Amino acid sequence: MTFIETVTDDSASDEATKLFAADRARLGYVANYTRLFAQRPNVEEARRQLLVAISQNMDPRRYELATVAAAHKLRSS
Repeated sequence: MTFIETVTDDSASDEATKLFAADRARLGYVANYTRLFAQRPNVEEARRQLLVAISQNMDPRRYELATVAAAHKLRSS
Protein backbone atom coordinates (compact mmCIF):
# COMPACT_ATOMS: atom_id res chain seq x y z
CA MET A 1 0.00 0.00 0.00
CA THR A 2 1.31 3.43 -0.88
CA PHE A 3 1.07 6.75 0.95
CA ILE A 4 0.41 8.50 -2.34
CA GLU A 5 -2.51 7.55 -4.51
CA THR A 6 -1.20 6.11 -7.75
CA VAL A 7 -2.91 5.39 -11.05
CA THR A 8 -4.24 1.86 -11.46
CA ASP A 9 -4.67 0.04 -14.76
CA ASP A 10 -8.43 0.53 -14.50
CA SER A 11 -8.24 4.28 -13.85
CA ALA A 12 -5.46 5.07 -16.34
CA SER A 13 -5.96 7.71 -19.01
CA ASP A 14 -4.89 7.03 -22.60
CA GLU A 15 -1.53 8.72 -21.96
CA ALA A 16 -1.01 6.76 -18.74
CA THR A 17 -1.87 3.52 -20.53
CA LYS A 18 0.93 4.27 -23.02
CA LEU A 19 3.37 4.86 -20.16
CA PHE A 20 2.34 1.55 -18.60
CA ALA A 21 2.74 -0.30 -21.90
CA ALA A 22 6.24 1.15 -22.38
CA ASP A 23 7.26 -0.02 -18.89
CA ARG A 24 5.84 -3.49 -19.46
CA ALA A 25 7.72 -3.77 -22.77
CA ARG A 26 10.99 -2.56 -21.22
CA LEU A 27 10.80 -3.98 -17.69
CA GLY A 28 8.10 -6.63 -17.74
CA TYR A 29 6.06 -4.70 -15.14
CA VAL A 30 4.89 -1.15 -14.39
CA ALA A 31 7.33 0.66 -12.10
CA ASN A 32 5.90 2.42 -9.05
CA TYR A 33 7.32 5.77 -10.16
CA THR A 34 5.50 5.36 -13.49
CA ARG A 35 2.22 4.83 -11.66
CA LEU A 36 2.92 8.00 -9.70
CA PHE A 37 3.90 10.11 -12.71
CA ALA A 38 0.92 8.73 -14.66
CA GLN A 39 -1.17 11.24 -12.72
CA ARG A 40 0.61 13.94 -14.73
CA PRO A 41 2.08 12.44 -17.91
CA ASN A 42 3.48 15.82 -19.00
CA VAL A 43 5.66 15.86 -15.86
CA GLU A 44 6.89 12.35 -16.66
CA GLU A 45 7.82 13.47 -20.18
CA ALA A 46 9.71 16.47 -18.76
CA ARG A 47 11.54 14.16 -16.32
CA ARG A 48 12.58 11.86 -19.14
CA GLN A 49 13.79 14.78 -21.24
CA LEU A 50 15.84 16.04 -18.29
CA LEU A 51 17.47 12.63 -17.82
CA VAL A 52 18.34 12.48 -21.52
CA ALA A 53 19.79 16.00 -21.42
CA ILE A 54 21.93 15.13 -18.41
CA SER A 55 23.15 11.76 -19.62
CA GLN A 56 23.38 12.06 -23.41
CA ASN A 57 27.00 13.26 -23.46
CA MET A 58 28.08 11.29 -20.41
CA ASP A 59 29.70 7.89 -20.30
CA PRO A 60 27.09 5.40 -18.98
CA ARG A 61 29.47 4.20 -16.27
CA ARG A 62 30.06 7.75 -15.04
CA TYR A 63 26.31 8.42 -15.03
CA GLU A 64 25.66 5.31 -12.93
CA LEU A 65 28.50 6.15 -10.53
CA ALA A 66 27.12 9.68 -10.09
CA THR A 67 23.66 8.23 -9.45
CA VAL A 68 24.97 5.81 -6.82
CA ALA A 69 27.07 8.55 -5.18
CA ALA A 70 24.08 10.89 -4.99
CA ALA A 71 21.86 8.14 -3.56
CA HIS A 72 24.53 7.32 -0.97
CA LYS A 73 24.88 10.98 0.03
CA LEU A 74 21.09 11.25 0.43
CA ARG A 75 21.00 7.93 2.33
CA SER A 76 18.61 6.61 -0.28
CA SER A 77 18.44 3.15 -1.78
